[in-house]
Amino acid sequence: MENFVDSLFDAVLDCLKIMPVLFLAYLLVAWLSHDHHHKLRGFLSKDKKTSVLYSSFLGCVPQCGFSSVMADLYSEKKVSLGALIAVFVATSDEAVPIMLSNVSNKKVLIDMLILIGIKVVLAVLWGYAIQGVLALRKKKPVVEEEVEQHDHTHDHKHQCGHIHTEECVSNCGHEHGGCFENVFLDAFSHTFEILIYIFVANLVLNCVIGHFGTDALKNLFTNNVYVQILIASLIGLIPNCASSVLLVDLYAMYGTIGFPALVAGLTSCAGVGMIILWTRNRRHPLKNFGILALQFAIGVASGMLLTLIFK
Repeated sequence: MENFVDSLFDAVLDCLKIMPVLFLAYLLVAWLSHDHHHKLRGFLSKDKKTSVLYSSFLGCVPQCGFSSVMADLYSEKKVSLGALIAVFVATSDEAVPIMLSNVSNKKVLIDMLILIGIKVVLAVLWGYAIQGVLALRKKKPVVEEEVEQHDHTHDHKHQCGHIHTEECVSNCGHEHGGCFENVFLDAFSHTFEILIYIFVANLVLNCVIGHFGTDALKNLFTNNVYVQILIASLIGLIPNCASSVLLVDLYAMYGTIGFPALVAGLTSCAGVGMIILWTRNRRHPLKNFGILALQFAIGVASGMLLTLIFK
């Protein structure tokens, strides 16, 4: 019972910490989506080559608000896979605030700046690499995919100015859930909905971590940098801020892992964005699993690449 109460408290605290960033992110999306939907398409549209670049910098914002927003937008087919991966790769969740709090340790602060720079570069490289692969696939016939999209979805501009992509269920042909003319109400509606998912997931994960403890994870690591990278990348997949906190502690406080393993873990870490992807895009579980596997592979590959530079 004590573990459950502590986990419940931590889950509420996690939601409160991420709520401001999440709300501001959805407020930006709501403002662009209303009478400025063309700006949204020009800013993050899957048809724009700069969307990956913008997404890479958005992902650097502390916590995982933008990874959640991008996962939501991807499920609505408003952003490309390359832009989604770019945000996921650039996201470090709580790592940056924790490292920034160590103002007395100049090495940690320098490592933080290097970490941010490396993750932006990795986000841009991996994002555009995926975009390139998708561009090659577009040259092949995709009749079945186009028919499926036509049967289930199409863009429709509602009175509030939103571009909606949902199943046809009403007279106008679409379900307009959470659609408000006021951008603040719209942003609050989306934020509240996502926070429910985050709260439930964090509560479950906190109970598991509270029962087994983080020491069990620490004991998994060895002095082999390649094993560290593999394990750190797996830990990064945990859709909870505990993963980023643990990775930073293992690097900065305990010296258990090296810098390549830290980058690998934080590269595969998308925060709760992965939860939002699985809940909002639940009709495509195989695609979600593929993105999860791709995120892990990118984390491992990035860490292995850094072993050539950092010892």
